[in-house]
Amino acid sequence: MADEVKTNNQEDTKEPEVQAPAEAVVEKNTTVAKVQAGSVFGAKPGSHDRGGMRRGGAGGGRRGGPRDNKNDRSEEFDQRVLDVARVTRVVAGGKRMNFRTCVAIGDKKGKVGVGLGKGADVAIAVNKAIAKAKKNMIDVAMANETIPHQIYCKLGSAKVLFKPAKKGRGVIAGGVVRAILELAGVHNVSGKILGTNNKVNNAKCTIEALRKLRKPEAKKKEVVAEKPAVEAPVKSEN
Repeated sequence: MADEVKTNNQEDTKEPEVQAPAEAVVEKNTTVAKVQAGSVFGAKPGSHDRGGMRRGGAGGGRRGGPRDNKNDRSEEFDQRVLDVARVTRVVAGGKRMNFRTCVAIGDKKGKVGVGLGKGADVAIAVNKAIAKAKKNMIDVAMANETIPHQIYCKLGSAKVLFKPAKKGRGVIAGGVVRAILELAGVHNVSGKILGTNNKVNNAKCTIEALRKLRKPEAKKKEVVAEKPAVEAPVKSEN
């Protein structure tokens, strides 16, 4: 009898189960069905391909997929900021402040370029200068990690002189000239700035001097072409 009384008491102490209303059960089932069908039927029209693959996914697609921009070669070139200056422009309301930057880029394998850029911020001006420098790249003629011959160039008030150097001498130059030669990949050269100290003009003059360099093979061919042809002597019949 005592056991039966304890069992009845335990059953009485249990909390009665509360059943959810029928409307809540229906609403929950409807939400689950929508979530399950969302991957196929619940998406916006046009966001899936015929095979059910979403455009722009891991497999890519004709639209929105990952693309390799071959024209973006910013990682291939090293860059040096040669000069940063704050410039002003007079407008109707007063003066407008901007920044001007001169940037040189090169791959240290014979390609180098210089560009100018202006912007309200230094970062914007640098990006513009890099974009212009990529459009004005030149190929530098080299021989045994130095320049093939002596070169003198004058551009405006800037004058530069470059001479070949033996292996191990290094780049003997200063200012923007040294930075441009290192970016071009010239390891042994002797340079001198003879004119103005303006960094932008010296950079442009350096690029012009490197543009005028000629390879030794091309120089020999030009010399041979300039020599007149020697006619063979005509023997007399007597």
